[in-house]
Order: sequence, then structure tokens, then C-alpha cells
Amino acid sequence: MVRTMDTTAIDPLTDPQGRRIDYVRLSVTDRCNYRCTYCMPEAGIDHIDRGDILSFEEILAIVRCFAALGVRRLRITGGEPTVRRDLCDLVRRLGAVPGIEEMSLSTNGHLLPELAAPLRAAGVARLNVSLDTLDAEKFTRITRLGDVARVRAGIEAARAAGFAVIKINTVAVKGFNDGEIGALCDFAWSRGMIPRFIEQMPMAGGEMFVPGELLAAHEIRDLVVAAWPGSRLVADDGGGARGAGPARYWRLEVPGGGPVRRFGIISAMTEHFCDACNRVRLSASGALHACLGFDDAVNLRDVLRSDGEPAVIAAIHRAVGAKRPGHTFGLLGIGGPRKSMISIGG
Repeated sequence: MVRTMDTTAIDPLTDPQGRRIDYVRLSVTDRCNYRCTYCMPEAGIDHIDRGDILSFEEILAIVRCFAALGVRRLRITGGEPTVRRDLCDLVRRLGAVPGIEEMSLSTNGHLLPELAAPLRAAGVARLNVSLDTLDAEKFTRITRLGDVARVRAGIEAARAAGFAVIKINTVAVKGFNDGEIGALCDFAWSRGMIPRFIEQMPMAGGEMFVPGELLAAHEIRDLVVAAWPGSRLVADDGGGARGAGPARYWRLEVPGGGPVRRFGIISAMTEHFCDACNRVRLSASGALHACLGFDDAVNLRDVLRSDGEPAVIAAIHRAVGAKRPGHTFGLLGIGGPRKSMISIGG
């Protein structure tokens, strides 16, 4: 049985650099129904044994500890979180944890036609949907298994469900989707959503990273402007799109005005944002990673199972106390962790 504690008087989490940690990315599974080329090695990964996956009760216990330490926002991730059985029940229970103010979810969108409305009703407020290309053949190629028509149907279901914010996440790959940057922006803007572009990172020891495919943040911005001749970019605060994550936002101003055209870029490789990092990551097996860029972790599952929530509080402090100033990603694909993106939830 998990031992609980009164956590109402514990100081907020702060790392050695003085960064306040108020955001947890919570992986609920390392399984996925896609096998995206930048996320999962071609040979696959060794999945976590069922007995080592955190139960709902264990997830709730650990989240209670984080909430007591000042964490206010959760992002539910995977793998692909929607393949976790009874996910909506978990979301409802997480939303009832005192101190948790907002829940968001990242998904590949494949199961959104069925789950968008239940997830919104359960308490997910903000949604990120991966969409790397609008071309059906290219989509299947980069996801290895995906169906872009189904994802687009899921996006429409999400719009109908009334999420506060929907973002379209695109991993930018030179020679693959650099010719679609404008089209992806238009797709999102025409539906009241926010496009965001993500630089590739050298995960899995750089196994899937090809330096010539890196589309840098400044190149992404240039491609957006080029798609609307005569336009100009203005740095933006993100408005309602601004969440707890690392994206920097820009606004495209076009001749004649019109609706706000805002987009974000997550630029881990060329325009670092480590100085503003406010997050940690919890894997589906309970490993707490203070930084995406390193493999070291503190196993909160074992601590919880052996010693209860007071010991989890102490373990979280130890992990955050060792949080580094920044990652060591290199533009040649070196300096990244051995872990794959699918194993930690991005």
C-alpha cells in the first residue's frame, strides 16, 4: 500500500540555477501505434515489462508529491498516451489532485476520432497533435504505419470537442517537409490552431539524426515569410498559445492585415532555451529525468513502492538538485542521450 503524507507545507521546487520547476511531462506508456523515423529506431526498442509500468494509483501518488512541490501543469505523453487503457479515467483522477491547474496532452492523433470528446470531458484543456506532412505517401513513410486521413479526422474531432488550444507539431526535416512549411501554417491557421515546428534532436545516441536534415530555426522563419511575399515577422508572446513548454513564438504580419498568424519554434539545436527550463520528465516506469538531454534518472517507482510518498518528495529534490545548466546536443548529432524519444515522451 502506498503511504501518503501531508504535503501542504513543502517549499516549491527550484534547481541549482534558480529555475522554478512547475511543469511535469508525464509518460503513461512506452507503446505507440506509429513508428516515426525520428522517434523510434528502425529495430524498435525494448519495451518496459508490464509489472514495471506505473499503475494509476502510483501515478497519482507521484503527482501528489509534485503538486505539493509547486508543480501546477501536467502534460500527458507516451509513447502514444492514447493507447494506455482507461486513459480518460486517469485524466479525471489527475485533475482532482489539489494544486494541479492544467492538463495537456500530446498525441499522434490516430485515436482522436474516438477519444477527442472523452478526453476533453475528462479535463484535458490543451492538445498537441503531431502532423509532419499533409502528403499521404510521405506521412506513411515518416510514421512507418500512419494514416494522414485518420489524423486529419482526429483533428476535426478535437476542434469539435472544444479544447482551449490545439497546436499542430511538426518535426522540421530538410529535404522532406521544408517545402510544406507554408502549407502547414495555412492548414493550422485556417482552422484556428497554432502551428509549431521542432528542430530534430540527436536522441538514441544520434542513431536517427542526419546532420544534413536539420532545418534550423532561422531557416524555418525564412520559409514562413517566403510563403507570404511582402510579409514580415514580429516576435510574439504566444498569446493564448503560450503554455509551459519551450517554444518561442512569432507573428506573421501580412499586407492588408487579417487574422493573427502566430507560430512557434522549438529550437533545441540552434537557439537554446535551457536558461528558462521549468520542466522535468517522468517515464512510464517512474524514472524521473531532470533533462531530456541526459540518460541519468532517479527511479521514483521503486522509492514509492518501498518507502512511500515522503521518500518520493526527497528523491524528487535530489533529482532536481542535480539538474544541469543545459544539454550538450551538437549539430553533428553528438552529445545526445542513449534513450529514444519514444521512451521518455519528448
